[in-house]
Amino acid sequence: MTVKPQWLRVKAPQWERVGNVKEILRDLSLNTVCEEASCPNIGECFNAGTATFLIMGPACTRACPYCDIDFEKKPQALDPTEPERLAQAVQRLKLNHVVITSVNRDDLPDGGASVFVECIQAVRSTMPDTTIEVLIPDLCGNWQALEIILAARPDVLNHNTETVKRLYRKVRPQGKYDRTLELLQRSRQIAPGVYTKSGIMVGLGETDSEIREAMQDLRAVGCDILT
Repeated sequence: MTVKPQWLRVKAPQWERVGNVKEILRDLSLNTVCEEASCPNIGECFNAGTATFLIMGPACTRACPYCDIDFEKKPQALDPTEPERLAQAVQRLKLNHVVITSVNRDDLPDGGASVFVECIQAVRSTMPDTTIEVLIPDLCGNWQALEIILAARPDVLNHNTETVKRLYRKVRPQGKYDRTLELLQRSRQIAPGVYTKSGIMVGLGETDSEIREAMQDLRAVGCDILT
């Protein structure tokens, strides 16, 4: 019988803590990537009293095959109260660090950059000592929109690479590997004081050498943090 390593085992969450997080999210009508993307680690994060907030609706304008978030060509209209409700959640959860991500909103001229800014400003106003990480889409290569987000000075600018270059067309058909690298490089140039971060998945058929190549590519554009 194969014995799973200890690091692979997820401890059963304390449901009273999980319930508290879920109650706050429901009370403030907020979405999380934890729930919408059916993350298997949701119990661990909610048990720790945190969540990754998903702004601009639960539905995405892209249909990446690895992701469980709903696809919708015409997602719902933006809610102008969302940034303030998100800030209230950060305050009620007493977060020292908040991660704000979004669905792809290719239907918006700025890809949702202005909403990220409003969320950053709302959190800063309510919880000035909380560090802010934004996990942004590629904005369809709209570099003016990227500048708008960086002008709000998040502490961390995160944009996931997701996979190695060879698998991009299969895993992330509406994305471009080189565009992802360019976004991270431009972020470093535009706002050198903001940490840049990216993440890749493993287990999709990539080779060890391809993973090393992706890591080298990310380091070459000045990416500070890799998950």
